[in-house]
Amino acid sequence: MAGRGKSTRQSRTESERARLHAARRAWHDGRIRRRTRDNAVAIVVGVLVIAGAIASQVVHAQVNPPTPSPSPSVSPVESPLPGDPLVPEDAPSDAPSDAPSDAPVE
Repeated sequence: MAGRGKSTRQSRTESERARLHAARRAWHDGRIRRRTRDNAVAIVVGVLVIAGAIASQVVHAQVNPPTPSPSPSVSPVESPLPGDPLVPEDAPSDAPSDAPSDAPVE
């Protein structure tokens, strides 16, 4: 009689393990389906956002055409007279001067 109880207890344990395994397997398969669905939704939304941005730029370019940039015009330029120096008088020179400077002396 002890043998029958052991086999029923073992079969009950095996059936419980099989039930838990099937439940875990179903839960895992559901997670995989959800991830696949979420990825598909994210791809579709991303494509729609990119298409909307491109369409927005096209419409904006058609509604507001670019303004032409000003082209350089020819204007008279004053040329120096033959007696004028090429460098202005108040420009700094490399020649040493007798006036004290603010720079520290080493």
